[in-house]
Amino acid sequence: MAQMWILVAVFCLFGTAYAGEVCYEGLGCFSDSPPWGSTTQRPIPRLPWDPEAIGTRFLLFTQKNRYYQAVTPDPNIMKVTNYNKLRPTRFIIPGYLLKDDQDWPQEMCRDMIKWENVNCIAMEWKAGVRTPYSQAANNARVVAAQVAHMINFLMGYYSQTADKFHVIGHSMGAHAAGEVGTLVPKLGRITGLDPTEPYYQGTDPAVRLDTSDAAFVDVIHTDALPFTKNKLGLGMTEVMGHLDFYPNGGELMPGCSKNRGTPDDLDAIWLGELYFSESNVKSHGFVAYPCADQDSYGAGMCFPCTGSSCPLMGQAAGKFNMSSVNPGTKFFLTTGQDSPFGRYSYKVKVLLEGSVWPNPGFMFVALKGARDQTLEYQLHMGILSPGSIYEVFIHSEVDVGEVTEMIFKWNNYIFNPLKPKYGASKIELVHGKDNKIYNFCGVESVNENVLQSVLPCKE
Repeated sequence: MAQMWILVAVFCLFGTAYAGEVCYEGLGCFSDSPPWGSTTQRPIPRLPWDPEAIGTRFLLFTQKNRYYQAVTPDPNIMKVTNYNKLRPTRFIIPGYLLKDDQDWPQEMCRDMIKWENVNCIAMEWKAGVRTPYSQAANNARVVAAQVAHMINFLMGYYSQTADKFHVIGHSMGAHAAGEVGTLVPKLGRITGLDPTEPYYQGTDPAVRLDTSDAAFVDVIHTDALPFTKNKLGLGMTEVMGHLDFYPNGGELMPGCSKNRGTPDDLDAIWLGELYFSESNVKSHGFVAYPCADQDSYGAGMCFPCTGSSCPLMGQAAGKFNMSSVNPGTKFFLTTGQDSPFGRYSYKVKVLLEGSVWPNPGFMFVALKGARDQTLEYQLHMGILSPGSIYEVFIHSEVDVGEVTEMIFKWNNYIFNPLKPKYGASKIELVHGKDNKIYNFCGVESVNENVLQSVLPCKE
């Protein structure tokens, strides 16, 4: 009899855990059965918390209010806000991570309304996310239902249509955004900022973000190293959207260390939102190139853009003509280590002239344009051989505009009584964004550390 009671207790325990369901008024019902739990990818079944325990808040920012207005799906609340039914609306959903960093959606909204007249709603669910990961992943389902409920309310109250709404989700919030799209048919756009891998990669499409969730889905991958003990890349690697961007290969960003498993040691997963925010101001610094992989991109095999094949990563991605590329295409680009992150890419080919005898040394080039001038970039280190052509890819930190002049310099810091001179006889410059070719012709060689001004060739 005792054994029977034990079996009954075990059955009840696992019956509750593996086949439970909770329902919340206005939001629907949530099960912990597959695909939401008890699967290879989601082994621990959890039911989401009550909305009050999650503590979700909707914080509205517009160009008319300096501080946020807390809003709810209530006509009495909305009619005293600055929400504008004639403007597009963006929701920003943070994901799993931590401590004081969950206020970044508010900063993104503040940046966004500086440049665009939109309704920006920063989501907050701090109580629901500061919990074990498996629980937070299921709490995110309630957050998604709350966002969907809010969108449906706004569409009804203001006679808006779903295509006017754009949901931006980070990490776990990217998958919550996908579920919003499931609940709101014909949603305009979803942007996934480094969608998180654990509990989502390889799951049923109902669980994770995919192209069926909105009319347009774009994804920025910044932390897609393998999820292993020593690397702990939290982001997904697989193509998930209509456009998938892999800045710097999508695995480890410049200036970031490999995540080592603690909440205070997660670098790259934050950069997607920084790139997206900057793209509102400097969209052309995020030209992305269709390519098979990062190695091919780094070798210049996908440079320059041809026709209209290169989208802009970030807010401007929505303007891209999808018929220009095949489904499943990956897009690669280079960013900087610090803000400003955007880069402007060129290929430089230099025909060297100068002293007959080869010498060891360094060569540098810089671009000067109508708006600005770049730093010096190393063209070559080694033997300087007149008559040889040297190539380098430049990812400039500034947009120089129309290039009007090239600057050439060489040095080796070796005493040479013959005082050799070298110069750029010809320079071909190719702009990556539009395949525009510039030709420059040098008229003299220069001494070490003397700047040579190389101007456009005369026709």
